[in-house]
Amino acid sequence: MTLDDHFHASIIQQVETALKEDIGSGDITAQLIPIENTLTANVITREPAVLCGTLWVNTVFNKIDDRVSLTWLAKEGDLLEPNKPFLIIEGSARSILTAERTALNFLQTLSYTATVSREYADIVSGTQLAILDTRKTIPGLRLAQKYAVTVGGAKNHRIGLYDAFLIKENHIMAAGSIEKAISMAKLIAPGKAIEVETENLDEVDQAVEAGADIIMLDNFTLEDMTLAVTKYKSKVRFEASGNMTKSDLLLVAKTGVDYISIGALTKHVIAIDLSLRVIKES
Repeated sequence: MTLDDHFHASIIQQVETALKEDIGSGDITAQLIPIENTLTANVITREPAVLCGTLWVNTVFNKIDDRVSLTWLAKEGDLLEPNKPFLIIEGSARSILTAERTALNFLQTLSYTATVSREYADIVSGTQLAILDTRKTIPGLRLAQKYAVTVGGAKNHRIGLYDAFLIKENHIMAAGSIEKAISMAKLIAPGKAIEVETENLDEVDQAVEAGADIIMLDNFTLEDMTLAVTKYKSKVRFEASGNMTKSDLLLVAKTGVDYISIGALTKHVIAIDLSLRVIKES
C-alpha cells in the first residue's frame, strides 16, 4: 500500500467512524421529512478561513447518498470570505440533513488547522525558517490534521513514532546518555533521521559529537540558539521548540535555526464558524 493509498483509506475510515457515532441505528429526525422532498443548500463561513477538508465532505455525502450533488465554488487551500457561499449542495432533503453535521465537523476542524498554519507560515515567508507541526493531534485524526497543516503552507514533522527518531529527555535517561541513545538508534533503524532534544549547550555538543541529524533546542534563549547555530550550522539542522508564539517567530528566525515546531497548529483547535443554509425546497 502506498502512502496515498494509506491516506485515502484513512479518510474512509474516519468518515465511517464519524457517521456511525452520529447516525447509530438511524436518523430519526430526518424521517419527519417526506422521502421525496429535495432541497438546495449552500455552505458559508462567518469568518475568514483557509478551506480544507473537501475530500472528507465528499466522502461523507457519498457514503450517505451518492446521488447528492456537491458543487465546490472554491478549492482546497483557498482563502474563504465571510458570508460568501463556497459549496452548493443539491439532492434528497433527508440525505443532506443527515450528512450535514458530520461533513461540517470535518470541514470546520481541518479548515481551522489550515488557517492557523497559513498564519504562521506567512509570518516566516521569505526567511530560511520552516514551520513544523507535532504529534499533538486529535486521536484518530493524525493524518487529517497533518494534511491540513500542509494545505495551510506549513510542513510536517514525523508522522508518528515509526518514521523518524526523536530522542527526548526521558529516552536519554532510560538509555543512559545521549551517546548511547544515538548509537542504539543507528543500530535499530539505519538511515532513519535522528533528532535529539537538548536543554543546554553542553547537550548540544554531546548530540552533535554522537552523530545526530537534527538538534531540538528546547526552551533555549535567543542568545543560546545563536551560539548553537553558529558553532554547528554546517554539521546539523536545528529545530526550536517550546511554547512559541507568533511574536517569537521572526526573532527566532534571526538565530539561523531551520525549523520551529508549533504544537498549537493541531492541539489548540477552535472550529471555524460554518453554516449550511437551505435556499430552496421542493
